[in-house]
Amino acid sequence: MSTLARIGTEPDHTLQDALDALPALAREIGEEAAAREARRELPFEAFARFRASGLGKLRLPVEWGGLGGSLEDVFHVISTLAAHESNVAHALRIHFDQTEALLLSPRTPFNALQIERIIDGAIFGGASTEAGTSRPGEITTQLTRDGDHYRLSGRKYYATGTAFADYARLNVQDDRGEPVVAIVPVRREGLHVLDDWDGMGQRMTASGSLVFDSLRVQADEVAPRNLTTLAGRHTGALRQLHLVAVAAGIVRNVLADAKRYVVQHGRPALHSPAPTAREDAFIQQVVGDLSSHSHAIDALVRENARALDRSSRAVRDGDARADALVLEGALATARTQLVVSKLALHAAERMFEAGGASATSRAHNFDRHWRNLRTIFSHNPLLHKSRVIGDYELNGVTTHLTEGRVF
Repeated sequence: MSTLARIGTEPDHTLQDALDALPALAREIGEEAAAREARRELPFEAFARFRASGLGKLRLPVEWGGLGGSLEDVFHVISTLAAHESNVAHALRIHFDQTEALLLSPRTPFNALQIERIIDGAIFGGASTEAGTSRPGEITTQLTRDGDHYRLSGRKYYATGTAFADYARLNVQDDRGEPVVAIVPVRREGLHVLDDWDGMGQRMTASGSLVFDSLRVQADEVAPRNLTTLAGRHTGALRQLHLVAVAAGIVRNVLADAKRYVVQHGRPALHSPAPTAREDAFIQQVVGDLSSHSHAIDALVRENARALDRSSRAVRDGDARADALVLEGALATARTQLVVSKLALHAAERMFEAGGASATSRAHNFDRHWRNLRTIFSHNPLLHKSRVIGDYELNGVTTHLTEGRVF
């Protein structure tokens, strides 16, 4: 059934059904997550569960066959999943970026096909970045004409989530050197997904390489790419807030792990008069600190999501205030990212005060939280973001804020 034919049909389940089922889904996905990370076991089963949940079409309107959710709903889903399995939440970043781009872009045959795929349960991955270029963000992979289609050879890196995905969105150059996006099936001959991500954190996001060996790309699988449109700038901020929402979930997991450790394994501090760890005033203070940090981070992400909801509606409706609201969303996201990075990393270090040396046992794998957060907040230079915000506040400069890349 085409996307247009779906209009007016009743969805299989509603947004509320999907959100109500989310806590149980997150718990299932998170079972044995710490042990899987230690074994470097990729979470393919988790993605099978996510597909079945219908949450992949959360952002698309009901009249298109989607669930009609807001961005606040999207980031609630991301944080909830990340509170149990941050790798899964992180690996959905390109997928939710793609659905937002489709929501705000003109309806073309190319876009209509991607919408239909998402409605049918497909998950999108892909890659843009290449290792070994002189500067980050440079793209050298280029399509070459081969009759009525193209061929692609080369290599991409940071292909987060592509191993679990059905389609890969590839930022490349066309045969004239113009920036384009190509969307191809992940399992097409000539596309190889390598699990060679060797970062210290977010180890199970499948963020390694894609190798293209004369990959066939059909002419109708290619579309122009422009980051500086209002939609492109808005989704740039969305991609950044996705990382922060993952961090918010990790801090929830820090709190949950600290509480579980205190109750199940903890002992009172050496000089404490308390009979148990849970009654120790020092340990109570640490857990209260963690709880407060998590609460503050969740509030910042929620408020930021509302700002991006406003900019998304403005872009979609052609509102005269859209440019100002997209700029507001970029600023809000950068500010949130700067503050959350400090709160989250502090929480991941602070949790060890609740357990002493025994809490550092590799059996608990608590260090994964700090490793994961440090990896997430290394994606883009936070010092650059701080400087750009300061330049805007002092001089009104918006140069980097309107690039549609890391703001």
